[in-house]
Amino acid sequence: MRYQNSYAQLDPRLYHKQPPSALNNPRAGHFNSQVAEQLGWSTDQELMERWVEIVGGEYVPEGFEPLAMAYAGHQFGQWAGQLGDGRGLLMAQVLDNNDTLQDLHLKGIGLTPYSRMGDGRAVLRSTIREYLCGHAFAQLGIPASNALGFVVSDTPVRRETMEAGAALMRVADSHIRLGHVEWIASFAPDLLGEFTDYMIDTYYPECRDAEQPVLAFLSTVIERTARMIADWQLIGFAHGVMNTDNLSITGSTLDFGPFGFMERFNPAWINNHSDHTGRYAYQNQPAIGYWNLNVWLPHFMRLEGVTRETLADCLAPYETTFMQHYQQGLCRKLGLPHEQDSLVLAFEWLSLLEDNLLDYTNSFRALLGLVVPDTHPHEKQLLATLSHELPPEALAVWQDWRQRYLNRLATLATDEVIESLKNNNPVYVLRNEMAQRAITAAQQGQFDEVARVYDLLSRPYEVQDIATDLDTTPPAPDAPQLPISCSS
Repeated sequence: MRYQNSYAQLDPRLYHKQPPSALNNPRAGHFNSQVAEQLGWSTDQELMERWVEIVGGEYVPEGFEPLAMAYAGHQFGQWAGQLGDGRGLLMAQVLDNNDTLQDLHLKGIGLTPYSRMGDGRAVLRSTIREYLCGHAFAQLGIPASNALGFVVSDTPVRRETMEAGAALMRVADSHIRLGHVEWIASFAPDLLGEFTDYMIDTYYPECRDAEQPVLAFLSTVIERTARMIADWQLIGFAHGVMNTDNLSITGSTLDFGPFGFMERFNPAWINNHSDHTGRYAYQNQPAIGYWNLNVWLPHFMRLEGVTRETLADCLAPYETTFMQHYQQGLCRKLGLPHEQDSLVLAFEWLSLLEDNLLDYTNSFRALLGLVVPDTHPHEKQLLATLSHELPPEALAVWQDWRQRYLNRLATLATDEVIESLKNNNPVYVLRNEMAQRAITAAQQGQFDEVARVYDLLSRPYEVQDIATDLDTTPPAPDAPQLPISCSS
């Protein structure tokens, strides 16, 4: 691998260098060969042979420089002070096959100076969820962290009950969070200029050519964040804990904790059982992204040429960027051009889903069965299920919308409509029960279901023989949702 451990060369106040604390008897859970190839890991015989030891914290290869990052943040809208990597280490930074810098971050490796009241460990259930979700996002084409692999061990970890300790080698284009700047502003303000230069030179070198590089950098972070959250909304994803320390400066999804993919469509859905006020509900994510950026930006006023007015100019396009990306994506999910009449149909469709608590993923995919039922039997069956679930008073609304939608499609090229529907509406997402079945089997020492779900999510836009009915069956409309905890 091509190491480029630039973060380890920054001011030592920003991190604490230390080795991982090994797990007891680490054993393979699953290995991501796609990520290994992307990193160049797969061409190194030692890394391939010893990956379980490396992820289990037993062996640190030459070229790794493990360190725990310091950062701060606002959690649930309140200033939380110093946070930092409490159970993870940035093990190395490498250039991948596309010459993109990637962080190798080992999660679950023991105590660091930033652990606070934690134990520095991770448990198997949350490790599997993050591993599978990162893989799902990669295949869906949404910027996010992924993972090289995970291990399970005999190390006991106390959460609500005693659980098996696990570790995950997370891979992301950056682990620098909005909270890094918040930490610098509070605890080392003299580093702001140097750290901002590092962020620009490392992740946004194109901004160096701008008349005001710092403002160009901030504007690009804002744009990427808006587009990322629009992608979340389009796929029906709720992050669950959008604290400022959980948002990356690169606009890539980071920190898969109490996340969830929408099943029965309810925009007010709260997937994190610790979110008692619904701050991070699905429908609130765009506004929370704006709030986080608005908290983050004023720290840069310490730098020359940055004023409250110029920062306001940077933030102003956030809503427009989000809405444009979301509306364009919503039209593509319906196979329609981005026009006003398409948007009318799109938002009427969302209202139909919400009013009747229809499954978000299945309903969008079912539209393919409406357009070409004879060649898409799976989607035809989804369409029949959708119609069956509608109460009598909603059938007339559905039939009217369906006819107007088909009339609009009749003016378009059928092949292009079909491709748009197929490429923007997955058959499979990581439903909570799907993940839970894999976790339950893994807790009994069986990882075949993890492997099956991994393979299923590798081609989310295709109907697959390895799928079961459970992979696309939503919970009953009145079923209680599976609570997802932050205790990972």
